[in-house]
Amino acid sequence: MRCPKCGSSQDRVIDSREARDGYAIRRRRECLRCTFRFTTYEEVEREELRVVKRNGAREPFNRDKLLGGIRKACEKRPVKIEELERSVDEIATELEEEGYKEIPSSVIGAKVMRRLEAIDHVAYVRYASVYRQFEDVGEFINEIQSLGTRSHGDGSQRELFP
Repeated sequence: MRCPKCGSSQDRVIDSREARDGYAIRRRRECLRCTFRFTTYEEVEREELRVVKRNGAREPFNRDKLLGGIRKACEKRPVKIEELERSVDEIATELEEEGYKEIPSSVIGAKVMRRLEAIDHVAYVRYASVYRQFEDVGEFINEIQSLGTRSHGDGSQRELFP
């Protein structure tokens, strides 16, 4: 592992611990040349999964890109990053267990929407507006109304339109 400060490949591990509910190992390292401390993560290397986009283009599955989209939907919402990372790890594991080599982006989007609906309704509507490419306010209203009829409310979230 190269030091991000000086570029040396000589370091020592100071601390190792489980991260992301066992999906990764967090290692605290110290550079032997400049004594700079930094953190690295070790994960299981997953088999190459390719995502088929709406336009037919194919690209490698990118966990960070998926997490970024979910984080953007949850921006300024009371949702912990750990919960979002756990959801992304669970989605990646589901895709791996389902045996996909190539997967349409619509399948990933549906899995994300199902998770966001359970986590935060506002984040769900934000994500749905991009994923389903809403054209006007009427589509927003229809989605919010259908969300209200689907969810029975556990009391942890405020109603969108009381």
